[in-house]
Amino acid sequence: MNHNFWKSKAVLITGHTGFKGSWLSIILKKFGADVIGFSKDIPTEPSMYKIANVKDGIKSIIGNINDSNHINQVFEENKPEIVIHMAAQSIVRESYKNPLETFSTNVIGTVNILDAIRNSDSVKVVIIVTSDKCYRIKKDHSKYSEDDPMGGYDPYSSSKGCAELITSCYRNSFFNPKKFGKHRVSIASVRAGNVIGGGDWGQDRLLPDIMRGFFQDSTIKIRNPNAVRPWQFILDPLICYLELIELLWKEGPKYSGGWNIGPTGDDNVPKPVSWIVNQIEELLDGKIKVEYETGISELHEEDYLELDCSKVKTELGWQTKLSLKEALEWTSEWYRSYDEKKDMNRFSISQIERFMSL
Repeated sequence: MNHNFWKSKAVLITGHTGFKGSWLSIILKKFGADVIGFSKDIPTEPSMYKIANVKDGIKSIIGNINDSNHINQVFEENKPEIVIHMAAQSIVRESYKNPLETFSTNVIGTVNILDAIRNSDSVKVVIIVTSDKCYRIKKDHSKYSEDDPMGGYDPYSSSKGCAELITSCYRNSFFNPKKFGKHRVSIASVRAGNVIGGGDWGQDRLLPDIMRGFFQDSTIKIRNPNAVRPWQFILDPLICYLELIELLWKEGPKYSGGWNIGPTGDDNVPKPVSWIVNQIEELLDGKIKVEYETGISELHEEDYLELDCSKVKTELGWQTKLSLKEALEWTSEWYRSYDEKKDMNRFSISQIERFMSL
C-alpha cells in the first residue's frame, strides 16, 4: 500500500459504525483520509465504534440507507471520491425474522448508493462489500470462484446475491469498463469470508457470543459445531480492499468486477466451528462454558463454505498475513485489553501498525 495515496482523499463509508466499518474508519484516519461515515445507528452495545472512539476525527452522518433523497444529499454536500459500501443487515438468522428489512437494506440500499454514484460528478472508485454467501449453493463442497452463479438459500444470502447482480447491472449499464474514458468510474465488489477480530459485538455471531459468555460467566450455546467456514482476521480483508481501491484509481477498469477475499495458505484452510471454540477455550485458559445444541435447526444454514482466492492472489499478489491461530490470538488479546480497561483506540491502532509491519 501507498499510505500517501490516502492523504486528503474524501472517502465515504456506509456502515461506518459497525464492526468492519469501525476498523476501516480507524485505518483511513491513520492514513490521513477525510472520512465521511453514513449509518443508521450504532448497531450494538457495547460497540467498537464507541469503545475505540471512532467518531473522533471523522464526519459521522446518521441516516437510513433506504432514504434515497438523503443519500443524494450526502453525495452532493460531501463530494466523495471513493465510496466503500458496507451498510447491511448481516445476520443470517435475523434475515429469517425480518426478511423485508433484510432485502430493503441489502438490495434497495445498494441501488440507492449506486444511483447516487450515477448522479455524482466526484466519485472515481467504488467498492461494494457483499459476502461469501452470495453464491448459488454447491452440494459437492467445491470452492466458490468469482464466475460461479449468484444465489443464496436464506434471505440474507439471497439479498447479497441480489446486491452482486445489481452491482454488475450498474457497472455494465452506466459504468461499463469499455467506456471508462467517458465516465471515469471503476466499480468492484468484494466477497469476504467469515471475519474475526476484536471489537465485534454482533448478536448471533460465534466470537462475540463466546466473549459475552466469557465476560458474563454464562454458558455459551453453540449451534452447528460442524459447520465449516473460511475464517480470517479483520485486517486482512480490509487492507486488501484498500489495495484494490488504489489499483482501481490508478488503472481504471482493469480491476473492476468481483473479487473473492478469503484465507490463503496451508495454515488457513476452512475450519469447523468446534475447532474455533476449542482454540479460544485454550486462549482463555479454559474459562468458558460451552453447550453444543443438539438436533437439526429449523433455520437452514450451509454446512460448508470455501472460497477460491486464486484471482486475488494472482492478479493482486495478495495473501493473508495471519494464520488462523494467530488471528484468534490477536482477537483474544483485544478483548482481554478491553476487559483490562485499556485505551482501545490506542490498542486498535497498535494492532494496525503491527499488522502493517508484516
